[in-house]
Amino acid sequence: MQVRFGTDGVRGVANAQLGAELVLALGRAAARALPAPCFIIGRDTRRSGPLLQAAMSAGLASEGVDVVDVGVLPTPGLAWLSAVRGVPAAVVSASHNPFDDNGIKIFAPGGLKLPASTEAAIEEELESFLEDPEVLGRPTGAGVGCLRQEPGAAQVYVDHLAGVLEGRDLTGLQVVVDCANGAASSVAPAALRSVGARVHAIACEPDGMNINEGCGSTHPEALAAEVVARRADVGVALDGDADRLVPVDHTGAVATGDEMLALFASDLAGRGKLAGDTVVVTVMSNLGFHRAMAARGIAVLETPVGDRHILEALDDGDLALGGEQSGHIVFRELATTGDGVLSALLLLDLVRRSGRPLAELVGDAMRRVPQVLANVAVADPRSVLAAEEVRNTLSAVEESLGASGRVLLRASGTEPLVRVMVEATEEQAALAAAERLCRAVEMAGAEDSRLAGRAGTRPTPR
Repeated sequence: MQVRFGTDGVRGVANAQLGAELVLALGRAAARALPAPCFIIGRDTRRSGPLLQAAMSAGLASEGVDVVDVGVLPTPGLAWLSAVRGVPAAVVSASHNPFDDNGIKIFAPGGLKLPASTEAAIEEELESFLEDPEVLGRPTGAGVGCLRQEPGAAQVYVDHLAGVLEGRDLTGLQVVVDCANGAASSVAPAALRSVGARVHAIACEPDGMNINEGCGSTHPEALAAEVVARRADVGVALDGDADRLVPVDHTGAVATGDEMLALFASDLAGRGKLAGDTVVVTVMSNLGFHRAMAARGIAVLETPVGDRHILEALDDGDLALGGEQSGHIVFRELATTGDGVLSALLLLDLVRRSGRPLAELVGDAMRRVPQVLANVAVADPRSVLAAEEVRNTLSAVEESLGASGRVLLRASGTEPLVRVMVEATEEQAALAAAERLCRAVEMAGAEDSRLAGRAGTRPTPR
């Protein structure tokens, strides 16, 4: 079995592509490629989480590594603990994916994404273990790693989050938080309440199977309705592992990651805290964001999709702020990865300091160019993108839109999908172009009888 890291770790259907035997071998391989006396491990709320966490822990301990189990904790919480303690960490989570999926994310000491060379080393070790589990032997006796639990880690993380406001509070703000029945179901409400916000929490009763189901950052409709019904000031939606944020204003309107970045960049620049007067985004960032930043004299550095690339650009340029349209926001001075609860606290702090509603702030921050996004399920996204009919359609669409539009086709790094993005000055033109591209991708993928098994989404304006 060949296992490869995607843009965010290793993922698959739990107990099928990602079975206990594979994850145990992955734990052994990680211990070999990332030698350390201790690993921290946690998970989200999926039914398969304890199974795969136990397997990962067993693999690590069988190679002589002590394992600290912090239980259910957001991915950025594990990254923060890894950074503070200077040890590697592993998270059992598939983020915003459906509950039957699961995954393993591994952080190097310091809470950093693994470099490509380390991922390759883990893949090589893993293949060796899968071929022959005893190929390199294992320690015995006192050499076996021990496993211990640390149930207080969540509270330590909450205390850290409360401290990012530097003594300010959110007293007077009424907030609805949608926890996606995921890893932040306890942490997010606690963190917001600890700084004075009046909090109503929804989708915070995980049962192992309802993570991301009709809720959270991928389904903010229920949050929007709750915000309006309760006349709340702001709503904040997280995903299953709480590394992304989707906010909703008092009217129920959803704000994008681009709009949050525009707000944060402008606020930090105005206070002289935007390092290099530069913000880092991906190629998916809306053209309206680029125009808004240019008008404010803020430089924009563009990277491929993935918070790994965002972080690399931030560190290479000694910069402070970056993020993705999906709601992954990285405040480099405070975190090593996207942190949805941290972003929520800082966004609410910005709203309170401004004395203005989020709807007004977003309206002033940027004006979005019509953008259409779609996902098309195919068995092999990369081969479909290389198909002649897809390349020809892409060229024709780009030519028809000219300089007034922009098109991006890419393979998802986490799911068997081709992601389609089209921007145009007129929404109908963007929709028509996206439909044309989706049809071409579907036709190219239909020849393979092993389709991904999940329906793609039709083009939707953003």
